[in-house]
Amino acid sequence: MAKVILITGGSSGIGKSIGEYLKQHGFKVYGTSRSPEKYTNHPFKIVGLDVKDVSSITNAVAEVIAAEGKLDVLINNAGVGITGPIEEISEVEIQNNFDTNFFGPIHVIKAVLPQMRKQNNGLIINITSIAGFMGLPYRGIYSASKGALELLTEAFRIELKDFNVNMSNIAPGDFATNIAAGRYHSPLKEDSPYKNYESVLNDIDTHVKESGDPIAVAKMVLKVVNTKKPKTHYKVGSFMQKFSIVLKFLLPDKVYEKMLIKHYKL
Repeated sequence: MAKVILITGGSSGIGKSIGEYLKQHGFKVYGTSRSPEKYTNHPFKIVGLDVKDVSSITNAVAEVIAAEGKLDVLINNAGVGITGPIEEISEVEIQNNFDTNFFGPIHVIKAVLPQMRKQNNGLIINITSIAGFMGLPYRGIYSASKGALELLTEAFRIELKDFNVNMSNIAPGDFATNIAAGRYHSPLKEDSPYKNYESVLNDIDTHVKESGDPIAVAKMVLKVVNTKKPKTHYKVGSFMQKFSIVLKFLLPDKVYEKMLIKHYKL
């Protein structure tokens, strides 16, 4: 019987790419959106779910289980970008980012765990980011929310070891998606002391537009789904993006910091 997979944020971007790829490989795929009525002709079924609304999470998970009788894999993919000088980002926007990128995945995990324990089987994949391994200038809030999810997975894995439920992170680098369109960025202010924010923002957007196909992330997801005992951390991206994490742990802090400053021309 085909494994049943639930992907949060499966209506577009990386989530849609993952869902299409897994469906092609014989899995029963459900995606989520806050507006499922817009996706009647989607490649796979979309159910209503808002990661900031616990009741909608509970209802969506119950809908999938009622239809399929099980839930084998959760892919926490829903997320939002955010850029700006940390000093100038409002508390509301910081909270919104953590609600979506960190607290949202926690709520979805809590919703699926009872069923996975009942089955004595399950896999949860959290889509994080290579940015979550380092504090990037003008992306500090995003780095922090994704980094928090990375660490959460490490703790969860130990707590879940007796239930045959595995959890892994997949950290993508930059991929050509519509994330920039939905990302919040702090307004560029004429009187801001952070004069180099605009050039860094332009550089970030250019990197996303010129990046690779998100199918690479989908292929990694398939690999993890088919792995009996998956690792904690996986990375997907260019050689330099992945190597930057290696350097983070090899180089002295100040040397690594200078490397980032040079990279961003700061």
